Amino acid sequence: MQSIEDKILTSLKKSGRGVAFSPKRFAHYGSAAAVQKAIERLADDGRIIRVARGVYSYPQIETELGLGVIYPTFDEIAACIANRDRTLIAPAGAYAVNKLGLSTQVPMNAVYITNGESRTIEIRNGRSIVFKHAAPKNFAFESSFAQLVAIALKEIGKDNLTSGQLATLKQVLDSQPRISEMDLKLMPVWVKKQITDLYE
Repeated sequence: MQSIEDKILTSLKKSGRGVAFSPKRFAHYGSAAAVQKAIERLADDGRIIRVARGVYSYPQIETELGLGVIYPTFDEIAACIANRDRTLIAPAGAYAVNKLGLSTQVPMNAVYITNGESRTIEIRNGRSIVFKHAAPKNFAFESSFAQLVAIALKEIGKDNLTSGQLATLKQVLDSQPRISEMDLKLMPVWVKKQITDLYE
C-alpha cells in the first residue's frame, strides 16, 4: 500500500521535472490535511521545493553548468495559482511590455491582471508576483496574443511608442495569426488604429 507521499512522488515523476503544482492537484489521494502534510514532508526531505505559499515544484536540476535547481518561471507559478483558484490572469504592466518584446528590461516582479482578488505572492530572492483585479472586459479576448498586445500598448501609452518599438511590434504581428476584428473592437481606438496601420 503506497503512502500519500509515494503516490505524489510517483505522479510527479511521470509528469517530469519542472512542474509547478499546488496540493489541490493531489486532493484525490486523501484529506486536504493529509495531502498537505505529505507535501510538507517531501519538501522537508528536499525531494520537492516550495516556490511560493501553497505552490511547489518537482524541480529540474541542471548539472552540466553547475546551475543546480531550476525554479519555475513567473508564468508557470502564476498559472498554477490561477488554476488552483479558478481565476483568469494575463501579464500586465512592464512585464507585458517585456513579454511582447517591446522592452529588454526584465522586471524584478511580475504583474498580472486577474478576475480574482488583488494580492501579492512572495516567491524568492525578494521577488514577487502581483495580481491586480481588473474588469471582465479585459478577459473577453478570443486570443491571448491580442490581449497581450492591448495590455502592453496601453502600458506604454499612445504618445510614448518609439520607432524601434513599432518596428518590433510589426515583426511580432507578422509572426502571429492576424488579430480578429472582434478582438480589435475590444481595444482602445488608438491601439486598434496602430495595429491596423501596421498590418497594411
